[in-house]
Amino acid sequence: MRIAVISDTHDKYPEDLPARLKDADEIWHLGDVCEPETLVEFRQLGKPLHIVLGNNEWEALWPMELTLMREGVRFFLTHISPKQPPEGVDVVLHGHTHVPRDEVAHGVRWLNPGCITRPNRGAPASFAWLTVKKGQPLKWELELL
Repeated sequence: MRIAVISDTHDKYPEDLPARLKDADEIWHLGDVCEPETLVEFRQLGKPLHIVLGNNEWEALWPMELTLMREGVRFFLTHISPKQPPEGVDVVLHGHTHVPRDEVAHGVRWLNPGCITRPNRGAPASFAWLTVKKGQPLKWELELL
């Protein structure tokens, strides 16, 4: 399973991004969509689209967090990283900082795809591909825009 992970679109994204995500099995957006219309082209791809609420949304259209199980791996999706991982979670995915992250802490892998439109602290604009195959290590690939 190949999942496109994006975050912090803030109402805009590169024109070619939906085409780059067309082969994803799912798309996960980690918050700060801002206007829901931003997601129209992503929805038109016909892929499952999972979204969590960011701190810049005007309305609570999406949940604050999601826990998803894929290929035996439990993922926790949120916008702002918690200090501690929820119990029973294998991977925490978050946005908010606009800086990519891939590290292990508290026995859990922490991933952030960076920011699509307004990178921070010298990080380039980016998103990530998460590949999950039962019985194999997760593959996390940052893609620069």
